[in-house]
Amino acid sequence: MNRRGVQRFRQLAVTATGSAKIKILLFCCIAFTLLALPGWASKFMGWSNLSAPDDRLQAQGKGYAIVMNTWKRYDLLKQSIAHYASCSELDSIHIVWSEPDPPSDPLVAHLNRILQSKSRGPRQVELKFDINKEDSLNNRFKEIKDLKTDAVFSIDDDVVFPCSSVEFAFHVWQSAPDNLVGFVPRAHWLEQSRDNNKYYSYGGWWSVWWTGTYSMVLSKAAFFHKKYLRLYTNEMPASLKDYITKNRNCEDIAMSFLVANATDAPPVWVKGKIFEIGSTGISSLGGHKDRRSLCINRFVAEFGRMPLVSTTVKAIDSRSSWFW
Repeated sequence: MNRRGVQRFRQLAVTATGSAKIKILLFCCIAFTLLALPGWASKFMGWSNLSAPDDRLQAQGKGYAIVMNTWKRYDLLKQSIAHYASCSELDSIHIVWSEPDPPSDPLVAHLNRILQSKSRGPRQVELKFDINKEDSLNNRFKEIKDLKTDAVFSIDDDVVFPCSSVEFAFHVWQSAPDNLVGFVPRAHWLEQSRDNNKYYSYGGWWSVWWTGTYSMVLSKAAFFHKKYLRLYTNEMPASLKDYITKNRNCEDIAMSFLVANATDAPPVWVKGKIFEIGSTGISSLGGHKDRRSLCINRFVAEFGRMPLVSTTVKAIDSRSSWFW
């Protein structure tokens, strides 16, 4: 090899070595950035880890209480209690009992055994039956005097959500404790005026899916502040509560009206997978949408305005969702 060839070879070797060093340095910079960026972003934006809420929120919230509506479906009640008893931030379970006979001793003993076997950590989940003399859907929103937590998770006995979804919704509620925060969104809209009067229609799930807009979350699976139980019990017009009792419908819409009227703010829809463990409910009956529309217009007349606020916001736990 001549002198020129040797020099050319040395130049190529130096170039290759330098290129390799640059690539290694670039790779290290990218890796360091990926590792450090989440921490910097959290500090810069004020984000906190939802799996470990700060002490202020823990002290304020003290966990949450489940208020479960049930009616002569003891197998479903047992399944639901067994599932939710293992949720880590659950403080107590209050069963809304509106049957003519009180809960049997064997049923109470069985549910307490479930709680003892399923409860996590040193804190034992407390079980209480809220006995009502009258069978009314308003009973699910009666004030609970000895409720220890600010957060109430209202749930039906025939729907189940993973504990991780419930706890994520609880943390979302902690960031907006005056709002309704739930898993089942519904909508309303203004129809063409009838005789120069405004008429509102109720929109079910497919309306929400098609438009991406909602104005209510149903109380069959929703968080709200315990103060709304007091407001519903003491300040909801008696005529509306009588209407709900008579028609056996729309107590969830009434709660949405109550909260929106107090806050002038929309609810928060949380994405979560729902498991229906019971038979179909009243929503599957013919004329359900028309009856719900009548409720909305009756409530508007009673409240003197339409308080519901529409929104397109949805809360999603990005830690477990690839597609938002």
